[in-house]
Amino acid sequence: MTATRCLIVNADDFGQTAGINRGIVEAHERGVVTSASLLVFHPAAEEAAELARRYPALSVGLHLDYGEWGRVRDTWYPIYEVDARSARAARLAARRQLDRFRELMGRDPTHLDSHQHAHREEPVRGVALALASELGVPLRHFADGVLYRGSFYGQVNGEPRLDAITPEALAASIAELQPGVTEIGCHPGYPEGLYSSYRDERGTELRTLCSSVVRSALNAYGVELVSFETAPLTAPTGLRKPRP
Repeated sequence: MTATRCLIVNADDFGQTAGINRGIVEAHERGVVTSASLLVFHPAAEEAAELARRYPALSVGLHLDYGEWGRVRDTWYPIYEVDARSARAARLAARRQLDRFRELMGRDPTHLDSHQHAHREEPVRGVALALASELGVPLRHFADGVLYRGSFYGQVNGEPRLDAITPEALAASIAELQPGVTEIGCHPGYPEGLYSSYRDERGTELRTLCSSVVRSALNAYGVELVSFETAPLTAPTGLRKPRP
């Protein structure tokens, strides 16, 4: 592994709405976003694919979608769900989404992850690990050589925590990066037309990702921005075994 500190800044939810698409492209053009993960069956997925063709430096992966949950009064509730009650159902859903990704993008994804980290638990975990191995692409949380940091997120247990998504907070995370490749997840966007428990925070993220404070931190600490296509991964197909 290279001794250089390399950073992938990956924007989730590409394709969810036109406002999110606009925010991701803006954070790529004017800010530090280098990659995005596509929700292939959401209303703005076709627009997202067209934008990806216009911005080829933005690497695009598959954001496996098994549902979204919100939180009200300490209780999580489903906004929508995709059947994943069995490994077979989870596998069929993943295959449909991969097929749709290929239709939209004309190629395979550069990486895999999942909406609200559904692949951290079975049966989705096993399905995602198998798919990543088949495609030879990194899977978030399980890819050898890529450390994931999820601290850039403006909520805790459904409650706002905007101090976690300020330019200063992101600059502090950049200062702590170790040699090698790190992925920081983000969710920039404009909230119009979005029905989600994570809505208004997206604009704050967008402003932070385009902040000169963040760019200065990258320069000050010698961090190189890379994407999943350009990251110096010695074994991009390597997958860590999940903990029991």
